[in-house]
Amino acid sequence: METDRTRVIAGKLFEYVKSPSLRHIRDPQSIQRLAQEILKAVDRAGSVWEKWDGAREKVAKAAGPCWIPKEDLSEFLNRLPGPPLTSTDVVERQRAFYAEPYASYPNDELQAGCLAIYEAEKAQGTELTAIIGALQTYIELEEERLRNEQQIRYRRSQETERIRLQQRFLAGADSGWTKIENSKAFYCRRNGRAFRIAPTKDKRWILYRINDVADEGISLGTYQGRREATKALEKIAYEQEPRW
Repeated sequence: METDRTRVIAGKLFEYVKSPSLRHIRDPQSIQRLAQEILKAVDRAGSVWEKWDGAREKVAKAAGPCWIPKEDLSEFLNRLPGPPLTSTDVVERQRAFYAEPYASYPNDELQAGCLAIYEAEKAQGTELTAIIGALQTYIELEEERLRNEQQIRYRRSQETERIRLQQRFLAGADSGWTKIENSKAFYCRRNGRAFRIAPTKDKRWILYRINDVADEGISLGTYQGRREATKALEKIAYEQEPRW
């Protein structure tokens, strides 16, 4: 294996120094590209996956999230240079890709759509590499759509929760912090007692005990943030003899 790596590095260096231009040889960007090419080549030379060269790995990795039938993928990969691959070779190599950092996993929600596109393109005679490109575009667009839909559902759920808390507070029930209309302050009720927390100009928060939304209230303290005010409130609201 060390011999293979040495041969790979020597080959890359030999190709690089064949350039008649000293300026090219000394160029920092060219040296950086050479280093990257050597690392990639050495990784392949020292790989435990002996049946996989650069072309096969590139196709298998790109096909990973695309839901391409494994039999068809194996058939295509076996037409590329290299020892014969079994279906297990393909499945396990792709599984190893999924374990790499920032790997793209197949999205179950997109399986039916991917397979429909694959079968339609295959019927037209589109080659596999082109189908993979079309599927990658489809997946990118669909995942963006799914993210947008998820954000819309999240915003709706947040608004529903805000309305629920507001209604609980106005009805006199205990509730978490909520805004009333467009106020900068937040209101809550603990142990049947109403409170307001309002921001100051220096970005601190003042906690008030109030009777209702219109009440100016009694100041209970100033805090660095809402979290600190909420911790203090949990003690104040359940005191045997409240300080107001």
